[in-house]
Amino acid sequence: MDHFHYKNDLLNCEDVPVSELAKQYGTPLYVYSQRTLLHHLAQLQRAFAAVDPLICYSVKTNGNLHICKLMAEHGSGFDVTSGGELYRALKAGVTGEKIVFAGVGKTAAEFRYALEVGVKMFNVESDAELHALGEVAGSVGKVASVALRVNPALPPKTHVKTDTSVKGTKFGLDIDSILEVAQGVADNRKLRVCGLHMHLGSPILSAQPYREGVEKGLVLIDRLRKQGHPIETINMGGGFGIHYRKQEAPPADAFAEVIVPAVKQAGCKLVLEPGRFIVGNAGILVSRVIYTKDSGGRHFIIQDAAMNDLIRPTLYDSFHRIWPVAPASGFPAPPDDYEAEIPGTVKNDVVGPVCESGDFLAKDRRLPPVQPDDLLATFSAGAYGMAMASNYNSRPRAAEVLVDGKNHRLIRRRETFEDLVRPEIEV
Repeated sequence: MDHFHYKNDLLNCEDVPVSELAKQYGTPLYVYSQRTLLHHLAQLQRAFAAVDPLICYSVKTNGNLHICKLMAEHGSGFDVTSGGELYRALKAGVTGEKIVFAGVGKTAAEFRYALEVGVKMFNVESDAELHALGEVAGSVGKVASVALRVNPALPPKTHVKTDTSVKGTKFGLDIDSILEVAQGVADNRKLRVCGLHMHLGSPILSAQPYREGVEKGLVLIDRLRKQGHPIETINMGGGFGIHYRKQEAPPADAFAEVIVPAVKQAGCKLVLEPGRFIVGNAGILVSRVIYTKDSGGRHFIIQDAAMNDLIRPTLYDSFHRIWPVAPASGFPAPPDDYEAEIPGTVKNDVVGPVCESGDFLAKDRRLPPVQPDDLLATFSAGAYGMAMASNYNSRPRAAEVLVDGKNHRLIRRRETFEDLVRPEIEV
């Protein structure tokens, strides 16, 4: 469920016309719905309530401080993957015991920072990292709580660049060697191996991979305990899919039906690391048409959002629904079935101004006719949109706005040309 809807042939975010937001704040513009953010967080909290989970919002999906603060105010912890994300989580108002630190390449400086603020645990992904963490913990007189991240070697289930539990990825300890690694630190008093972590990739549109994963996880937990490790936590990561094309993603309850019984059987505390599930459908990218063009039998809509604003279509071949904010007369709101051919629509490539052939938001997309100065909405852009934005082609990054009912506020101003060179040493 999201709170973007067409009313009187005009797209609204909650109770605010998107065209008003574009007029006030300019384009490209990221627009977020607070009701949608809180609705999806509450869905997870209800679905997994039977095991009282620690839900750790994944900062990497969208780290805007205002969104992180909103998550913290409604009971969320945080999943961080760098010292910078740890800083953001702390600035959002939580303390270390509600933060888990993931990532395959944590540095000694990041270890020290996280130990100083008392993070709940480190998700450790290699034997070398485990021993490095122990050395740093010893040097600062701390004991590091650890969840070993296992790669369960499941069949492929999502895009190759976001599937993290198949053999041969950089993520996690191989399921065939994790017990040997754990045994190697059984007597290390600076490391407390108290959790098992298993993130399967994203976005996942079926509960079956989680069923297969927890079955393997239960076996490992039993064996780790027999080695003497006090396994108290099972962290199933995130990865729950969302609606990009239509209603293709299962509800939170479907994942809970698989995960909750296993958590109870293991006698563990549950940690989850959702990000996309919460923020993905809570945001849109609004852009303005600059030109239209026909070339070589293809139709192009050139608008002011580019791959530096939303790189997912270029990077992952991802699909985002796109539709005019105010469709031409006689055209409906976006169809539920994007394969349907609505009379009068034409296939277009929706592209941006960046000097790359790979700069596009959609290809061969059937859209109503548009004119220069019309507004387009690219949906499901809340996750990995602004978070992966860049200044490529020296383009200032977009502004971000949060809408709450009839109210809206700027939560990140648009960058200026001066911002582009501000960190650089003057010549």
